[in-house]
This record gives sequence, structure tokens and C-alpha cells, in this order.
Amino acid sequence: MSSTYRQAGAPAISAQTSTASLPLAGIRIMEFSHMVMGPSAGMILADLGADVIKIEPAPDGDPTRRLKDVAVGFFPTYNRNKRSLAIDLKAPEGCAVVQKLAAQADILIENYSPRTMDRLGCGYEELSGINPRLVYCSLKGFLSGPYEHRMALDEVVQYMGGLAYMTGPPGEPRRAGASVIDIMGGMFAVIAIQAALRERERSGRGQLIKSALFETTAFLMGQHMVRAQVTGVSPAPTGGKRAGVWTIYDPFETADGKKIFLGIISDNHWRRFCEKFGRPDLVSDPRYNTNADRVKERDTILPLVSGIIARYTQAELIELLDHLGCPFAPVATPSDLIEDPHLNANGRLLDVETPAGGNAKIPRLPLEMNGHALGLRRQPATVGQHTAEILTELGLTRTDIDDLCERNIVRCG
Repeated sequence: MSSTYRQAGAPAISAQTSTASLPLAGIRIMEFSHMVMGPSAGMILADLGADVIKIEPAPDGDPTRRLKDVAVGFFPTYNRNKRSLAIDLKAPEGCAVVQKLAAQADILIENYSPRTMDRLGCGYEELSGINPRLVYCSLKGFLSGPYEHRMALDEVVQYMGGLAYMTGPPGEPRRAGASVIDIMGGMFAVIAIQAALRERERSGRGQLIKSALFETTAFLMGQHMVRAQVTGVSPAPTGGKRAGVWTIYDPFETADGKKIFLGIISDNHWRRFCEKFGRPDLVSDPRYNTNADRVKERDTILPLVSGIIARYTQAELIELLDHLGCPFAPVATPSDLIEDPHLNANGRLLDVETPAGGNAKIPRLPLEMNGHALGLRRQPATVGQHTAEILTELGLTRTDIDDLCERNIVRCG
């Protein structure tokens, strides 16, 4: 277990306790979501200051809370800065509460299976009739078209959309090592939501918007699609390499058995590298005059560079390359990031509670924005933690709330 994992009860970092000055202060969002795509969109908006109400099924809440193994980080990573309302949407009284909340909301986010929200009485047609200003965002596997009825996962669209093919070595398609499509689909949803809010300022009306996993993957594949059409040749899997473009774009083993990635993508990079590491003869060698020349000579250059790198430890190379002006990177693991000095500077890692009962460091939004502290205001909520608070804001009395709790229509944390 990492030494940075702290036990419950330790003080949590709180970069900003008030939303008053944040960009999306005053925007209320209803989030019906689970897993990664929907929660990541809600988290971004919450970090930017919106009041995001996570609507969870009563009594047990979002099933993502109980995931283990590789998915144990999903819930704490994507559910900070939100309030939890736990409610039985299948009960007429639960549906009535949600419709009452929708009348006051600016945005609704949902990433349930196709047609689920309609069956619950919370579809776009139903809720926009109650609140014409509502921006209703559906996050799905596919946009409108022949596949829209299908369910999808991050892995499904990585394989279907060509990303796994391009990522793995030839003949071995591999998914990316993170939920990149789920998260990017959530990011595109946020872009559309903010555009819809701007359009609402002019029109006075909300709208239905959609973001989808498959189309997000296809968007990433655009450069390869164009290449196929321009060259007439289907792109080969990269396997992490760009050998046909630049001279050196590879990871190398260091003296201490670690690895470091080095990119030498210009003539200046090559000159500075050779001079720094005591090989000016390589600069004057006519075989290596230009990048195009050096690409042709990769079979001779790679062993030369590999031999140079192998004389130094990873730490020594970081020190030498840091001021050289060439792209480089130590090959890191997720665990290495926990202690990364840059990520730990300026509060960029947030101390977030996990369902397991401890705290873990989690990256904040990768933004700097006019001095705003886009940090941790609320820990990931327990199931129904804010139910009574939210129902009170909707005008329900304590008696009303107690009655709903006793009948298991809602769960009050």
C-alpha cells in the first residue's frame, strides 16, 4: 500500500470552501449517472462551481460505489464536489420529487442505458415540458443512427473505433491503459453543455444534446482516416512508435534498469544531444545531416543512442536532459505520480476520501483559470447524504421528508 494512503479522519485538503466566485456558480445540475462517462462530466462542472446533485437509486446508491479491483478508483475519482439525493425513481412519489427538482434545474446529465430515462418518466420530452430552459445532456454509446440502440463500454468503442488497433503492435490490438474514451466523452459533453447555456442566453430555451463514446473514438482517429485517404494505404498499428516520422521517438533502458523516453525531432535537438553527451562526431557525420537522413539511418542511430543512454541512471538522465530542450520523460507508473514533485506543487493533488475508509491523492482539474481554486469543496458524498437538505430546498417539510424516508421512497444519509 502506498505510504501516501491516509486513514480516515486525517485532515483533507480544501482549496476552496465557497462556490461564490467560481465560473459556474449558480448553475444547478441533476446528474443521473454511474461508472465514468457521466460522473466525469458532472465532476468537471462541479469543480467549476456548479451545484451538482447526484441522483442515486435508493436505498443502496450508485453501484459504482461497490466496484472492486481495477474499478475501485472510479467512484472517489469522479464524484467529488457533488451532493447526493437517494431516491426510488420507480415510485410515483420519487418521480414527482425529481420533476419538482427539474423545474428548478439548469442542466440534466444522464448516462443510463438507451430509453431508461423515458421509462422512469424523466425523459427529455417529459422534463422539458416542465422546464423549457432545461439543457438535457444524454451521454451514450452512439449518437443517432443505426447503432444508437446498442450499449457500449470504453473497451467496445476502442476496438470498434480503431483505437485498439492503432495502439497495439501489429496483430495485437490493445485498449489504452485508462478510461480515455469515457473521460473524453464526458469532456465533449461539458463543451456542448456550456455552448447550450450560451445559446439559452439568446433563445431563452434549453435543448437536448448528446455525447457518445463511438463518435468520440472516431474523432480521435481522424488523423489516421485522412492519412489512409491521402496515401491510399491503411495505417499500420503504431505500437507506440513513430519510426517513419522522427529520428528518435523511443523509450530506452537506463543503467539502473529503468526506462526513459526521448524524442529527437529536429536538427537542433540532434545537435544539442550529441554535444551534451560527448559525441560531436555524430553531428558532422554526413549520414545524419537532416531528420530525413537520420530516419533512413535509424538502424544505426538507435544502437548508438541506446548505448549512450545505458551509461546513466534514470535520475542522472533527468538532470542532464532537463535543460537540453529536447522532449523526454521518465517512464512512470501511476504509483510514481503520487509523489511527483510537480503534481504535488500548488495543491494539484486533492486528498479525497474513498469508500474503503481511507484517503487517496487524486489529480484536480488540469487547468489554471484566473486564480480560481478549482479544488476540493465536498468529499464524495455518502448515499443520500444531502437528501433532506435538497428536499428542504424544494419546499418539503420535515414531516414530508420523514414520511418519504419511512416508506423507503428516499434515503436520508
